[in-house]
Amino acid sequence: MTHLPNTPLQMGPLDAVFGPLYWFLELWSGLMSWVAKTTGLELLRYGFMHRAILVGLCIGVMAPLIGTFLVYRQLALIGDALAHTGFAGVAVGLFLNAVLDLGVSPYLTAVVVAMIAALLIELISEATDAYNDVSMAIVLSTGFALGTTLISINAGGLAVGVNQFLFGNLSTVSEDSAAILLALFVIVIGVVGLTRNQLLYVTFDETAAAVSGLSVSWYNRTMVMLTAMVVVGAMQIMGVILVAAMLVVPVAGASQVARSFTESLLVSVVLAELAVILGIGVSYYGKATAGGVIVLVAVTIYVIAVVLGKLQTAFGEEGSPEMGRIDINKTESSGD
Repeated sequence: MTHLPNTPLQMGPLDAVFGPLYWFLELWSGLMSWVAKTTGLELLRYGFMHRAILVGLCIGVMAPLIGTFLVYRQLALIGDALAHTGFAGVAVGLFLNAVLDLGVSPYLTAVVVAMIAALLIELISEATDAYNDVSMAIVLSTGFALGTTLISINAGGLAVGVNQFLFGNLSTVSEDSAAILLALFVIVIGVVGLTRNQLLYVTFDETAAAVSGLSVSWYNRTMVMLTAMVVVGAMQIMGVILVAAMLVVPVAGASQVARSFTESLLVSVVLAELAVILGIGVSYYGKATAGGVIVLVAVTIYVIAVVLGKLQTAFGEEGSPEMGRIDINKTESSGD
């Protein structure tokens, strides 16, 4: 797999950032080709499947990592709102490319627009004292209206290929979009790793976090911006319509069997990865849309987790804690 030297993402100062990511993609593709020769798996013979699997594995970590915080904050629907504004960002990128011939990746514009929308959700809630679901509904409808308006203008054939963004498509995961996803993956993992204790504290007790000196509004904004990054990254194979499911369903399944926040987070990652791997395999051989199959597999795993949770309770084992009642170690939740 050779990357063309004139790819827009490799020009200028971004070359230092994305260059290693393209190198990693080539290394990953080589590994997948070796696995294909060793095992004879047909789906691993194609470059687009190498990238799709890598993107899926990254999503399987990022989505439940952020989704766990969102679910325990009762912000599960924010993923849906940001997915629709991410679609508006894609439409903006396609429009600019058609009108000005900028050659910018639609996923880059989607990241920018989704992050702006994430901040707007927080700002609307703070400025108007509206509930989060009200601000999310406003941003969702505005974002999708902007996207559909730009698509309807149909500048330079803008409406062509929109289905891949609505429903996701394994074959359209390009090197550029995979590199963007890897960059988002590094940022999300890095930020959560550095601010985990503070995010955990704010998640379960905003009042105590504010009294202790933490900037609650800053960490809330950080969380919604990270959510925007995950949503845009997952949009590649899940599509706008189904992307929010990966933030919620694995976490909901993990909450049925886990006994602590950390355990819930780890289990949700395992469940998400299982759903992604099985979903991609079934969709490839069944010639179905990957996003839909992945969600169906995830929901099936959730049902199994519910049954296992009920069996745990029936046999006298300690069940998973109720949402918001997890005991957090003081040193773990401290802002220090």
